[in-house]
Amino acid sequence: FTSDQALLKLIYLAIQNISKKWTMPIRNWGLTMQQLHLKFGDRMKAFGGSK
Repeated sequence: FTSDQALLKLIYLAIQNISKKWTMPIRNWGLTMQQLHLKFGDRMKAFGGSK
């Protein structure tokens, strides 16, 4: 890749394409959000993961 930004754009577009086909709910999402909140704290507020 020519730059880190180019790689991030490719990953973003790949996730966008995959998410269109996603039909199953994410397993253990509550537990995942709890662990992310413990690790990242206030930064999770932007994603609605914290009260």
